[in-house]
Amino acid sequence: MNLNKEQAQNIASVLAESLPYIQRFAGKTIVVKYGGNAMTEESLKNGFARDIVLMKQVGMNPVVVHGGGPQIGKLLDKVGKESEFIQGMRVTDTETMDIVEMVLGGLVNKEIVNLIHQHNGNAVGLTGKDGNLIEARKLEMTDQNSDLDAPELIDLGHVGEVAGINTRVLAMLLEDDFIPVIAPVGVDAKGESYNINADLVAGKVAEALNAEKLMLLTNTPGLLDKNEQLLTGLDAKKVDELIKDGTIYGGMLPKIQCALEAVQNGVQAAHIIDGRVEHAVMLEVFTDEGVGTLITA
Repeated sequence: MNLNKEQAQNIASVLAESLPYIQRFAGKTIVVKYGGNAMTEESLKNGFARDIVLMKQVGMNPVVVHGGGPQIGKLLDKVGKESEFIQGMRVTDTETMDIVEMVLGGLVNKEIVNLIHQHNGNAVGLTGKDGNLIEARKLEMTDQNSDLDAPELIDLGHVGEVAGINTRVLAMLLEDDFIPVIAPVGVDAKGESYNINADLVAGKVAEALNAEKLMLLTNTPGLLDKNEQLLTGLDAKKVDELIKDGTIYGGMLPKIQCALEAVQNGVQAAHIIDGRVEHAVMLEVFTDEGVGTLITA
Protein backbone atom coordinates (compact mmCIF):
# COMPACT_ATOMS: atom_id res chain seq x y z
CA MET A 1 0.00 0.00 0.00
CA ASN A 2 1.42 3.36 -1.07
CA LEU A 3 0.77 6.21 1.38
CA ASN A 4 0.88 9.89 0.64
CA LYS A 5 2.72 12.21 3.00
CA GLU A 6 -0.40 13.24 4.92
CA GLN A 7 -1.47 9.62 5.51
CA ALA A 8 2.02 8.70 6.66
CA GLN A 9 2.11 11.64 9.07
CA ASN A 10 -1.30 10.64 10.51
CA ILE A 11 -0.02 7.13 11.18
CA ALA A 12 3.14 8.50 12.79
CA SER A 13 1.06 10.84 14.96
CA VAL A 14 -1.16 7.99 16.18
CA LEU A 15 1.86 5.83 16.98
CA ALA A 16 3.52 8.68 18.87
CA GLU A 17 0.33 9.30 20.87
CA SER A 18 0.14 5.64 21.82
CA LEU A 19 3.69 5.45 23.26
CA PRO A 20 2.88 6.76 26.79
CA TYR A 21 0.00 4.28 27.06
CA ILE A 22 2.15 1.38 25.92
CA GLN A 23 4.72 2.32 28.55
CA ARG A 24 2.09 2.84 31.26
CA PHE A 25 0.20 -0.42 30.72
CA ALA A 26 3.10 -2.76 29.87
CA GLY A 27 2.86 -5.78 32.16
CA LYS A 28 -0.62 -4.77 33.38
CA THR A 29 -3.73 -6.95 33.14
CA ILE A 30 -6.73 -5.63 31.21
CA VAL A 31 -10.00 -7.58 31.32
CA VAL A 32 -12.28 -7.08 28.32
CA LYS A 33 -15.92 -8.19 28.19
CA TYR A 34 -16.68 -8.95 24.56
CA GLY A 35 -20.29 -8.91 23.35
CA GLY A 36 -22.98 -7.15 21.32
CA ASN A 37 -22.45 -6.09 17.70
CA ALA A 38 -18.69 -6.56 18.08
CA MET A 39 -19.36 -10.32 18.23
CA THR A 40 -21.62 -10.53 15.18
CA GLU A 41 -20.26 -8.18 12.47
CA GLU A 42 -17.29 -9.59 10.56
CA SER A 43 -15.25 -6.36 10.38
CA LEU A 44 -15.76 -5.71 14.10
CA LYS A 45 -14.89 -9.30 15.02
CA ASN A 46 -11.60 -9.12 13.14
CA GLY A 47 -10.85 -5.65 14.48
CA PHE A 48 -11.40 -6.87 18.05
CA ALA A 49 -9.07 -9.83 17.57
CA ARG A 50 -6.35 -7.57 16.12
CA ASP A 51 -6.71 -5.16 19.05
CA ILE A 52 -6.31 -7.97 21.58
CA VAL A 53 -3.26 -9.39 19.79
CA LEU A 54 -1.69 -5.92 19.56
CA MET A 55 -2.18 -5.37 23.30
CA LYS A 56 -0.40 -8.65 23.98
CA GLN A 57 2.35 -7.85 21.48
CA VAL A 58 3.25 -4.58 23.23
CA GLY A 59 3.46 -6.20 26.66
CA MET A 60 -0.04 -5.97 28.13
CA ASN A 61 -1.96 -8.96 29.51
CA PRO A 62 -5.45 -9.00 27.99
CA VAL A 63 -8.07 -11.40 29.39
CA VAL A 64 -11.28 -11.82 27.38
CA VAL A 65 -14.67 -12.72 28.88
CA HIS A 66 -17.42 -13.15 26.30
CA GLY A 67 -21.19 -13.32 26.12
CA GLY A 68 -23.32 -15.07 23.52
CA GLY A 69 -27.01 -14.41 24.18
CA PRO A 70 -28.07 -14.03 20.52
CA GLN A 71 -26.21 -17.19 19.53
CA ILE A 72 -27.93 -19.12 22.35
CA GLY A 73 -31.30 -17.77 21.22
CA LYS A 74 -30.67 -18.88 17.62
CA LEU A 75 -29.85 -22.45 18.61
CA LEU A 76 -32.85 -22.64 20.96
CA ASP A 77 -35.05 -21.52 18.06
CA LYS A 78 -33.50 -24.21 15.83
CA VAL A 79 -34.36 -26.98 18.28
CA GLY A 80 -37.84 -25.55 18.82
CA LYS A 81 -37.34 -24.36 22.38
CA GLU A 82 -38.83 -20.99 23.29
CA SER A 83 -36.67 -18.44 25.09
CA GLU A 84 -38.19 -16.98 28.25
CA PHE A 85 -36.84 -13.90 30.04
CA ILE A 86 -37.70 -12.50 33.46
CA GLN A 87 -36.30 -9.08 34.41
CA GLY A 88 -33.86 -9.43 31.51
CA MET A 89 -32.53 -12.81 32.67
CA ARG A 90 -32.91 -15.97 30.55
CA VAL A 91 -34.86 -18.70 32.35
CA THR A 92 -32.49 -21.68 32.11
CA ASP A 93 -33.85 -25.18 32.72
CA THR A 94 -31.60 -28.24 32.46
CA GLU A 95 -32.13 -28.67 28.71
CA THR A 96 -31.46 -24.97 28.07
CA MET A 97 -28.33 -25.14 30.24
CA ASP A 98 -26.97 -27.94 28.02
CA ILE A 99 -27.44 -25.68 24.99
CA VAL A 100 -25.90 -22.69 26.83
CA GLU A 101 -22.79 -24.74 27.60
CA MET A 102 -22.58 -26.00 24.02
CA VAL A 103 -22.88 -22.48 22.55
CA LEU A 104 -20.76 -20.52 25.04
CA GLY A 105 -18.10 -23.12 25.83
CA GLY A 106 -18.00 -24.56 22.33
CA LEU A 107 -19.14 -22.55 19.32
CA VAL A 108 -18.59 -18.98 20.54
CA ASN A 109 -15.52 -19.58 22.68
CA LYS A 110 -13.65 -21.49 20.01
CA GLU A 111 -14.57 -18.97 17.31
CA ILE A 112 -12.96 -16.20 19.38
CA VAL A 113 -9.87 -18.31 20.06
CA ASN A 114 -9.61 -19.07 16.33
CA LEU A 115 -9.95 -15.39 15.41
CA ILE A 116 -7.10 -14.47 17.75
CA HIS A 117 -4.97 -17.25 16.26
CA GLN A 118 -5.69 -16.00 12.72
CA HIS A 119 -4.09 -12.70 13.76
CA ASN A 120 -1.02 -14.52 15.15
CA GLY A 121 -2.00 -14.42 18.80
CA ASN A 122 -1.92 -17.35 21.26
CA ALA A 123 -5.25 -17.88 23.03
CA VAL A 124 -6.69 -20.62 25.24
CA GLY A 125 -10.45 -21.03 25.63
CA LEU A 126 -11.92 -21.81 29.05
CA THR A 127 -15.25 -22.12 30.81
CA GLY A 128 -15.66 -21.65 34.55
CA LYS A 129 -15.43 -25.41 34.91
CA ASP A 130 -11.80 -25.51 33.78
CA GLY A 131 -9.55 -25.44 36.81
CA ASN A 132 -12.65 -24.62 38.88
CA LEU A 133 -12.20 -21.11 37.52
CA ILE A 134 -15.67 -19.70 38.28
CA GLU A 135 -17.25 -20.87 41.53
CA ALA A 136 -20.97 -20.24 41.21
CA ARG A 137 -24.11 -20.20 43.31
CA LYS A 138 -27.73 -20.07 42.23
CA LEU A 139 -28.99 -16.53 41.65
CA GLU A 140 -31.90 -15.64 43.93
CA MET A 141 -34.25 -13.15 42.27
CA THR A 142 -37.38 -11.65 43.81
CA ASP A 143 -40.53 -10.34 42.16
CA GLN A 144 -40.27 -6.58 42.68
CA ASN A 145 -43.87 -6.08 41.46
CA SER A 146 -45.42 -8.52 43.89
CA ASP A 147 -48.28 -7.24 46.07
CA LEU A 148 -47.33 -9.69 48.80
CA ASP A 149 -45.82 -8.41 52.06
CA ALA A 150 -42.69 -10.49 51.44
CA PRO A 151 -41.25 -10.40 47.88
CA GLU A 152 -41.84 -13.66 46.02
CA LEU A 153 -38.77 -15.66 44.95
CA ILE A 154 -38.46 -16.30 41.20
CA ASP A 155 -36.83 -19.56 40.09
CA LEU A 156 -34.67 -18.88 37.02
CA GLY A 157 -33.26 -22.42 36.98
CA HIS A 158 -29.56 -22.66 36.19
CA VAL A 159 -28.88 -18.92 36.36
CA GLY A 160 -26.07 -18.13 38.75
CA GLU A 161 -23.84 -15.49 40.23
CA VAL A 162 -20.14 -15.53 41.02
CA ALA A 163 -19.23 -16.95 44.42
CA GLY A 164 -15.50 -16.88 43.74
CA ILE A 165 -12.76 -16.81 41.09
CA ASN A 166 -9.89 -19.28 41.22
CA THR A 167 -7.10 -17.37 39.49
CA ARG A 168 -4.51 -20.16 39.49
CA VAL A 169 -5.21 -21.37 35.95
CA LEU A 170 -5.34 -17.77 34.65
CA ALA A 171 -2.02 -16.93 36.33
CA MET A 172 -0.40 -19.95 34.67
CA LEU A 173 -1.70 -18.96 31.23
CA LEU A 174 -0.68 -15.31 31.57
CA GLU A 175 2.78 -16.32 32.80
CA ASP A 176 3.20 -18.44 29.66
CA ASP A 177 2.05 -15.53 27.42
CA PHE A 178 -1.34 -16.97 26.47
CA ILE A 179 -4.52 -14.90 26.12
CA PRO A 180 -7.30 -16.48 28.24
CA VAL A 181 -10.76 -16.44 26.62
CA ILE A 182 -13.45 -17.19 29.21
CA ALA A 183 -17.03 -18.38 28.70
CA PRO A 184 -19.29 -17.31 31.63
CA VAL A 185 -20.38 -20.76 32.77
CA GLY A 186 -19.79 -21.48 36.45
CA VAL A 187 -20.09 -24.56 38.65
CA ASP A 188 -21.16 -24.96 42.28
CA ALA A 189 -19.86 -27.29 45.00
CA LYS A 190 -22.30 -30.01 43.90
CA GLY A 191 -21.12 -29.87 40.29
CA GLU A 192 -24.21 -28.05 38.98
CA SER A 193 -23.61 -25.74 36.01
CA TYR A 194 -24.83 -22.14 35.93
CA ASN A 195 -25.23 -19.52 33.23
CA ILE A 196 -23.83 -16.22 34.57
CA ASN A 197 -24.06 -12.70 33.15
CA ALA A 198 -20.79 -12.04 31.28
CA ASP A 199 -20.47 -8.47 32.61
CA LEU A 200 -20.57 -9.79 36.18
CA VAL A 201 -17.99 -12.47 35.42
CA ALA A 202 -15.68 -9.92 33.77
CA GLY A 203 -15.96 -7.64 36.79
CA LYS A 204 -15.16 -10.43 39.25
CA VAL A 205 -12.25 -11.70 37.12
CA ALA A 206 -10.85 -8.14 36.99
CA GLU A 207 -11.12 -7.84 40.78
CA ALA A 208 -9.51 -11.24 41.38
CA LEU A 209 -6.59 -10.45 39.05
CA ASN A 210 -6.19 -6.92 40.48
CA ALA A 211 -6.50 -5.70 36.89
CA GLU A 212 -5.48 -2.24 35.75
CA LYS A 213 -8.62 -1.90 33.61
CA LEU A 214 -12.04 -3.46 33.09
CA MET A 215 -13.55 -2.77 29.67
CA LEU A 216 -17.20 -3.59 28.91
CA LEU A 217 -18.18 -3.49 25.22
CA THR A 218 -21.78 -2.42 24.60
CA ASN A 219 -24.07 -1.40 21.75
CA THR A 220 -24.22 2.20 22.97
CA PRO A 221 -21.67 5.06 22.93
CA GLY A 222 -21.35 4.67 26.71
CA LEU A 223 -23.42 6.29 29.44
CA LEU A 224 -25.48 9.20 28.09
CA ASP A 225 -27.10 12.01 30.07
CA LYS A 226 -30.71 13.14 29.56
CA ASN A 227 -29.57 15.30 26.63
CA GLU A 228 -27.94 12.29 24.92
CA GLN A 229 -24.44 13.62 25.70
CA LEU A 230 -21.70 11.17 26.66
CA LEU A 231 -20.77 11.15 30.35
CA THR A 232 -17.28 10.17 31.45
CA GLY A 233 -14.86 10.63 34.35
CA LEU A 234 -17.44 9.34 36.87
CA ASP A 235 -16.79 8.34 40.46
CA ALA A 236 -18.98 6.54 43.03
CA LYS A 237 -20.67 9.73 44.25
CA LYS A 238 -21.59 10.86 40.73
CA VAL A 239 -22.86 7.39 39.80
CA ASP A 240 -25.12 7.37 42.86
CA GLU A 241 -26.53 10.76 41.84
CA LEU A 242 -27.19 9.55 38.28
CA ILE A 243 -29.00 6.45 39.55
CA LYS A 244 -31.19 8.51 41.88
CA ASP A 245 -32.17 11.04 39.20
CA GLY A 246 -33.03 8.28 36.70
CA THR A 247 -30.19 8.94 34.23
CA ILE A 248 -28.90 5.40 34.79
CA TYR A 249 -31.67 2.85 34.36
CA GLY A 250 -32.66 -0.36 32.58
CA GLY A 251 -29.94 -2.47 30.97
CA MET A 252 -27.24 0.12 31.66
CA LEU A 253 -27.78 -0.06 35.44
CA PRO A 254 -26.20 -3.51 36.03
CA LYS A 255 -23.25 -2.61 33.76
CA ILE A 256 -22.57 0.58 35.69
CA GLN A 257 -22.95 -1.19 39.05
CA CYS A 258 -20.60 -3.94 37.89
CA ALA A 259 -18.00 -1.37 36.77
CA LEU A 260 -18.35 0.62 39.99
CA GLU A 261 -18.01 -2.46 42.17
CA ALA A 262 -14.84 -3.44 40.30
CA VAL A 263 -13.12 -0.09 40.88
CA GLN A 264 -14.20 -0.10 44.52
CA ASN A 265 -12.50 -3.49 44.88
CA GLY A 266 -9.09 -2.65 43.47
CA VAL A 267 -9.44 -2.29 39.68
CA GLN A 268 -7.88 1.04 38.71
CA ALA A 269 -10.46 2.05 36.09
CA ALA A 270 -13.52 0.68 34.31
CA HIS A 271 -14.65 1.69 30.83
CA ILE A 272 -18.01 1.19 29.14
CA ILE A 273 -17.21 1.49 25.45
CA ASP A 274 -19.02 1.38 22.13
CA GLY A 275 -18.32 -2.00 20.55
CA ARG A 276 -19.94 -0.82 17.30
CA VAL A 277 -16.88 1.38 16.66
CA GLU A 278 -14.16 -0.44 14.75
CA HIS A 279 -11.05 -0.97 16.91
CA ALA A 280 -12.92 0.39 19.96
CA VAL A 281 -10.58 -1.44 22.34
CA MET A 282 -7.47 0.01 20.71
CA LEU A 283 -8.95 3.52 20.71
CA GLU A 284 -9.76 3.28 24.41
CA VAL A 285 -6.36 1.93 25.44
CA PHE A 286 -4.00 3.78 23.10
CA THR A 287 -5.49 7.26 22.56
CA ASP A 288 -6.21 10.37 24.61
CA GLU A 289 -9.87 10.63 23.67
CA GLY A 290 -11.15 7.05 24.09
CA VAL A 291 -14.62 5.99 22.96
CA GLY A 292 -16.75 5.57 26.06
CA THR A 293 -17.48 6.23 29.72
CA LEU A 294 -14.68 6.09 32.28
CA ILE A 295 -15.46 5.14 35.89
CA THR A 296 -12.87 5.41 38.65
CA ALA A 297 -12.86 4.93 42.41
